[in-house]
Amino acid sequence: MINIGILGCGRIGQVHGATLRGMTNARAAAVADAMPAAADALAEQTGAQVMDAEALINDPGIDAVIIGTPTTTHYDLIHMAAGAGKAIFCEKPIDLSVDRIRDCLAAVEVAGVPFMVAFNRRFDPNFAHLQRQISDQVIGDVEIVTILSRDPAPPPIDYVKTSGGIFRDMMIHDLDMARFLLAEEPVELTAAASCLVDPAIGEAGDFDTAVVTLKTATGKLCQISNSRRATYGYDQRIEVHGRAGMLRADNILEHSVEVSNGSGISKTTVQPFFLERYAAAYRAEMEHFIDAVSRGVPVTPTGHDGLRAQMLADAADAAARDGQPKTI
Repeated sequence: MINIGILGCGRIGQVHGATLRGMTNARAAAVADAMPAAADALAEQTGAQVMDAEALINDPGIDAVIIGTPTTTHYDLIHMAAGAGKAIFCEKPIDLSVDRIRDCLAAVEVAGVPFMVAFNRRFDPNFAHLQRQISDQVIGDVEIVTILSRDPAPPPIDYVKTSGGIFRDMMIHDLDMARFLLAEEPVELTAAASCLVDPAIGEAGDFDTAVVTLKTATGKLCQISNSRRATYGYDQRIEVHGRAGMLRADNILEHSVEVSNGSGISKTTVQPFFLERYAAAYRAEMEHFIDAVSRGVPVTPTGHDGLRAQMLADAADAAARDGQPKTI
């Protein structure tokens, strides 16, 4: 049995707590949060003990930690957990600074502990199957990847101000997915961004609408489109065109019933937000982490994946602001 300590009992901590409740080889043994009410609530749901973060990390009965706290706290918690010899599951981004991410990875390497970055979309059953089809050369060599990712509504402005911006907060998932599907590192990047959804986002110094184009050394291309508004639900689609055909993963609908009548043919809306859309992915990524820790095998995505995605996000933000292509 793997004893897990959950650091951060907000929305994502609750997701992981619920996943652990359904597992037979791992359990939430302890939880910690700066807000006592949040820790108490998750402890009640999971049967875990409430502790402060430092005590949780240093408890010899805890085998691994989930870091689901605000990004600004990750650096210190990663160093503490690595020093205590704990396996680490860390929500993205590792940090908003590439240099600080490198510091974290160095600490993890010295400690020799597993370190997994939670790019959950790699574990979505549809996206994972699409990637396997690419690896199996079902469409031959990949030529262009198109990723569409649009939120149903913007996040609160207070969140925007501390998030690192649309490229580091939202598109970072798509930048990681681009690397996952291209199977090559992007070496060139162009970006454009606007504020078309909420003027307050622009006043906060961020964008709400963005596009990025990536190019690898062999010429493979990836186009990413992000928006903070989609009136029809949580829009998550991928298309991959190759030498011998095309692969496509469409949105997940609320149900599969289709209505046909004199007015036309209609379907229901897409699932409303990430908690519903990626429920299976959250379960699968945690199962992977627990299995890897149990068997002593490598985890994926790694800290290096988190670093590369952050480097791409930084380059995208810079390119959108100065209009100049970037070499990665």
